[in-house]
Amino acid sequence: MVRLSVNINKVATLRNARGGNLPDVQQFATDCERFGAEGITIHPRPDQRHITYTDVGLLRPLITTEFNIEGNPTEDFIQLVLNNKPEQVTLVPDDPDQLTSDHGWDTVKHASFLKDVIQRFQAEGIRVSIFVDPDPRMVTHAAETGTDRVELYTESYASLFPADREKAIAPFIEAAKEAQQVALGLNAGHDLNLQNLSYFAAHIPDLLEVSIGHALISDALYYGIENTIQLYRRQLLIQAV
Repeated sequence: MVRLSVNINKVATLRNARGGNLPDVQQFATDCERFGAEGITIHPRPDQRHITYTDVGLLRPLITTEFNIEGNPTEDFIQLVLNNKPEQVTLVPDDPDQLTSDHGWDTVKHASFLKDVIQRFQAEGIRVSIFVDPDPRMVTHAAETGTDRVELYTESYASLFPADREKAIAPFIEAAKEAQQVALGLNAGHDLNLQNLSYFAAHIPDLLEVSIGHALISDALYYGIENTIQLYRRQLLIQAV
C-alpha cells in the first residue's frame, strides 16, 4: 500500500493566526498517526509563517511513524534537519517569499549543489528525496546526485485531471518508469485530493508515498480528521476505473 504522509502546515497556519496554541500542532500530529497516517510532513519556511523552527524540535520526539521535513536546503534548513534527524528530508527549490512550492529542481543545473547536500544528510542516516517535475530527463539526472528518492510535483496533474485524466497522468507514468529504470524510490505530492488520488496511485508504478496537506486539512473541516485520514487511505486502495 502507498503510504500516506499528512502535511500539517495548515494546522500551524491556523494556530499562528491567533497566537497561543490552538489548535495544538503537536497533539494534531500524534492524533493523525493514531488515526492511521503513516507519516507526518512539515515544511518550515524562513519566515516561519506556519511551522516554526521551534515546532520541529517539539515534534521530533513525538513522531513514531515517519517524520518528513521539506524545504529549500539553505544552511539554516540543513542545520535544522541535521539537529532533528527525521527519517526523510525532501529538498524543494522554493524561494523564501513563495506562497507554495511551484516547480521541481533542475537536476542538471544544480547537480553539484544537490550532491553535496545529499551526502551531508545521508552521512547522518537521513533518507533524501528531491522534488522534481514529471520529466524523465530530470529523474535521470536526479539519480546521478545520489538521492534515494524523487518526489513528483503533481500540480499539473491535479489541474488537468478534471478535463482529461489520461492526458494528465501520462507524463507522470513516463517519469515513474524512468525512476524504475534508474532505481530511485518514488514519492508524489501537491494538490492531490479525494477526487484525483485513487486514479494517480493506481496508474503510477512503484509509488511509495504521497504527501498531502492543504486538501486533506480542508476536508477535515467537513469530515473530521479521523474520518478524513481513513477516506484518503481508502483512495490509495481503490483500483482505477
